[in-house]
Amino acid sequence: MFARTPRLLLRPGWMEDAQALVHAIGDPAVIRNLARVPSPYGLDDAHAYLAMPQHPRQPRLLAFTRTQGAPRLVGGCGIHLSETGTPELGYWIARPYWGLGFATEAARAVMAMARANGVRDMRACHFVDNRASGNVLRKLGFRFTGRIEPRYSLARGAMVDCLLFEEGEAARLNDDPAMDLYGDALPVAA
Repeated sequence: MFARTPRLLLRPGWMEDAQALVHAIGDPAVIRNLARVPSPYGLDDAHAYLAMPQHPRQPRLLAFTRTQGAPRLVGGCGIHLSETGTPELGYWIARPYWGLGFATEAARAVMAMARANGVRDMRACHFVDNRASGNVLRKLGFRFTGRIEPRYSLARGAMVDCLLFEEGEAARLNDDPAMDLYGDALPVAA
């Protein structure tokens, strides 16, 4: 399972990626936006993640730059099943690469792979204080459902409210009130 985009190579992680993975995702500013990633993130965590089996309908890939020199790990993106069994998109980008469009580019490729394997009507969510992730989801065609769900964050050690987004027919019928609902009242993730 590999994908190429104009700027990225997406592939399963290999054990040789463990050090780069620890360095890229181990930044507290990255981890605080992820629900299921332990903090601090160490080499044992990277090895455990990299040893997980791949499922063809749920790609879980690392994203590497493929332009301007040697490839660099910029993030990861994948599909997993939520608590309700619904396919859910997740992604992260290392802080030096924030704001460059890599999350959108990687997620489009992963979603295309999942769709090619019959996955439909994906959902995604983001912590209320991570507006940048909401912008990525809107670019991908997701729409805010109007629902807020608490999720436990390992990094924060607490329940954190998440805005739930969906794609598919339900999303096309939604006017995405998230921006009106929260507007500038949402704090920007540090």
